Parts: sequence; C-alpha cells; structure tokens
Amino acid sequence: MKKTILVFLFAVGFYATEAQELVWTNSLDKAIDISSKTNKPIMLFFTGSDWCGWCKRLQNEVFKQPEFVAWAKNNVVLMEVDFPKSTSLPEDIKEQNGKLQQFFGVSGFPTVWLVNAKKTENNINFEKLGNTGYVAGGPNAWLEVANGILKKK
Repeated sequence: MKKTILVFLFAVGFYATEAQELVWTNSLDKAIDISSKTNKPIMLFFTGSDWCGWCKRLQNEVFKQPEFVAWAKNNVVLMEVDFPKSTSLPEDIKEQNGKLQQFFGVSGFPTVWLVNAKKTENNINFEKLGNTGYVAGGPNAWLEVANGILKKK
C-alpha cells in the first residue's frame, strides 16, 4: 500500500514539475530571437488571463497537460499576448499586444496563431501558418489541430 502511494505521489509530482517547465515569453523580440535560434515557429496565445473563462479552460485542459508540454518543447516557441482587466502590463507590452491583436485580426479569446517571424532592421515579417482557439476533447484533440497547421508550413 505504501509503495502504491509513493508511486502515485511520484507520478503526480513528475507531471506537476513537467508542466512548470514551460517557458512563456510576453516579448515579441525575445520570441523571434528564440525562434530564429531554434528554427521553431512561434505560438501566439491571445488571452484575457484574468477574466476569460475559455482561456482558463484551454490552459487547464490543454496547456498544463503533459502531452502539450512535451509537444511545445519540441515544436514551438511560446508567447502569451495578454489583455488582462485587473492586472497592469508595462506600457510597451500593452502597445505591442494591441498591435499584434490588430495585425492578426483577433476579436475573440482565446485565439492561438502559429507563425514564423523574421526581423529585418525595424520591420517584422510574419508568415501566418494558421490559427485555432479552444478545441473540445483535451490535449490530443487540440494537438491534432495544431499539428495540422504545422504540417502546412
């Protein structure tokens, strides 16, 4: 009985640690730098982190699951484009996020865009691979959609 409990606690601890290892940036410049070094596309997660119920649901059902964590580490650079209501963001991040929202035509949350981005002097060129949002069915259903988008590149 004690061995079973220990194995269970180890497994839960492993998955909790695994989920915490994901690194999300809120800086487009940093995301582009990482993307160019790793040759991975950027996953832009447009969210209202402190008020959007569907955003929270997507995070809990997909982004915090081990399947997504493993996939993200191998396939994308993670960037959160946040529009909170009760949390203040630095002015430069607010401005950046507003420009990204306008450029990608985001009118509802959550929205996820997969893109390639290149920076040349003062310009950023985006290659839009595709977008999605909340997908019912957990991480495997969401990853099926995301993998379909990435296969187009």
